Amino acid sequence: MRFKKRKSGIGAIEAHHERKKEKYKSNPDIDTGRSKYNFHIVMPQTTYLSEIDGRITAAGCRTRKDSVRFIDTIITASPEFFEGKKREDVKAYFQTAVDFLIKKIGKGNIFSAVVHMDESSPHMHLCFTPITRDGRLTAKEIIGNKVHLTKWQDSFWSHMVKSYPDLERGESASVTGRRHIPTRVFKQAIQLTKQKEAIQVILDGITPLNASKKRDEVVSMLQQFWPHMESFETQVGKYKREFTRLEKVNAVLAKKAKSAEKASIGKQMAGAKLLSDFMELQRFVDSLPEEIRREAQEQLRSNKNLDRGGR
Repeated sequence: MRFKKRKSGIGAIEAHHERKKEKYKSNPDIDTGRSKYNFHIVMPQTTYLSEIDGRITAAGCRTRKDSVRFIDTIITASPEFFEGKKREDVKAYFQTAVDFLIKKIGKGNIFSAVVHMDESSPHMHLCFTPITRDGRLTAKEIIGNKVHLTKWQDSFWSHMVKSYPDLERGESASVTGRRHIPTRVFKQAIQLTKQKEAIQVILDGITPLNASKKRDEVVSMLQQFWPHMESFETQVGKYKREFTRLEKVNAVLAKKAKSAEKASIGKQMAGAKLLSDFMELQRFVDSLPEEIRREAQEQLRSNKNLDRGGR
């Protein structure tokens, strides 16, 4: 269970959770052909914005411009946990999770709980307004600090394990020093790797007869690649400590992956793979012919300047 405080972007979040888009370019994991299997535990009666404003108004909450408007909660389990489970079993699991949150924050605060079955593993997005029983909008008091969040996780596991005794309580980040790497960073790596491979195919196909045309293709593709690569490098930089830890344990994890401990280290292996992808992307950038890299970057800067001038 993870919490994300939300102050804005309500419409975009609703469009994602409620699957109101036709395409999801930023999330290649979504298989829209399976979206029909998604289901609600709590169905929103109107738009997220109306749901939120209605609750805040009814409670008479005082708000500020920077107030946290709602909490976006994601609940899931390991892919192994869901293997072989029928739809009704999956629904029962998430209903049990919703029951926990109802006890903790009140049924009236929850305005949507939708289970996504169209991605790599079932998960639920549950959204609620952080309104206290005495009518105050305060995410700080409800969610609390790191110590309080650990208590949330302990309580959640204690509640869930009564119905699912095989569930393991994850190790607390405050104890392990680990930092959660967002899913978007993994997806950036996937997209960049695909772009890199497409560019490499063009580079490998350059001959004296097609050099000029192929060079132009590569330059054009690199102009799409650079901004995403720069963004990815920034994201990776934010989790440098976690990547350093993963780099140290990578060899150990590879050995454990051959044993029965494989399932329990899945996330760490995924993190190590992300680090490997990042380093491979850096090697690719370093291997690019200097003249092609320089030309692509110059054209990119030129286009940025033109965009600024047009504003």
